[in-house]
Amino acid sequence: MSAAGDRLQDTARRAAVALPGVSHGYPFTPGLDVYKVAGKVFLIVTDDPDDQIITVKCEPEHARALERGHASITPGRYLDKRHWISLGPGPGITERLIADAVEDSYDLAAEQLPRGDRPRAR
Repeated sequence: MSAAGDRLQDTARRAAVALPGVSHGYPFTPGLDVYKVAGKVFLIVTDDPDDQIITVKCEPEHARALERGHASITPGRYLDKRHWISLGPGPGITERLIADAVEDSYDLAAEQLPRGDRPRAR
């Protein structure tokens, strides 16, 4: 079952806060809820009710495959379009896909941290 926009955003937020060492706030603008691990951004949730998307970090090859397979997955808004994707509500955008995208993005951000700054394994 596909996730509607508000469910997409709520699912992403729940997945993010369940991960170790996550903080969030609105450092860029009041409409962008930004999630970080040790200062590295891994999830942006757009609060605009007319544009319900999330943006996550993604390996470039995997990102292109997801974009080809889902019309509502596009190159990342706000960030490097090669390494970020935006997911909107649409066919095939399930809660599992959203949670996996958030967890993968978290892992990519955490891998960039010095070993001592990485959160404990989940």
